[in-house]
Amino acid sequence: MDNSIFNPNHQIENLSSKVVSGLERISEVFKVLLWEKAKQVGLSPIQIQILIFVAYHKQELCHVSHLAKEFNVTKPTISDAVKILDKKQLILKDYSSSDSRTYSIHLSQLGQQMVSETNNFANPLKRQMNKLKQAELEDVFKTLSELIYKLNQNGTLTVQRTCFGCKYYQRQDDSDYCRLLEKKLLHKDIRLDCPEFEEKA
Repeated sequence: MDNSIFNPNHQIENLSSKVVSGLERISEVFKVLLWEKAKQVGLSPIQIQILIFVAYHKQELCHVSHLAKEFNVTKPTISDAVKILDKKQLILKDYSSSDSRTYSIHLSQLGQQMVSETNNFANPLKRQMNKLKQAELEDVFKTLSELIYKLNQNGTLTVQRTCFGCKYYQRQDDSDYCRLLEKKLLHKDIRLDCPEFEEKA
């Protein structure tokens, strides 16, 4: 029998394949929701993702080379998207770094308005998640957070800012602990995108 993840007969016998196939379907939902929003506002999906990222992340992460890693695309792809955002006056370029060829990206006032119009694109997915019981949500999150870390560790996912990869994280008395916050972390406290994240040496 063909052991492809996408072979329904194989899925019957293999739970991992079934889960992977389910994750693929959810990723399709995410793409569809993003495309629908992109069509409404006259931007591309990557342009919306850049604006939303810039709105909520530190300035040192908001430059072309990091954005290319963040979204797993080439630098020219990000540069092209940024050119259009600049032309539409949705961003501002800040060349104040020591290297005059590089710049960080800020949102203009128009860009901030665009983020407020677009950052709800995944709400239909969140509404369904809100229907799960708290214990079910915590189980899903525990599995996802561990999977994201493992995918980063093996090089499949290039960028992550989760507790497990942070220099402040440690296992203490068989539980998760943050040395920055100086407290034990429940599974639901683990962050996937921590503003204070600093990569382990």
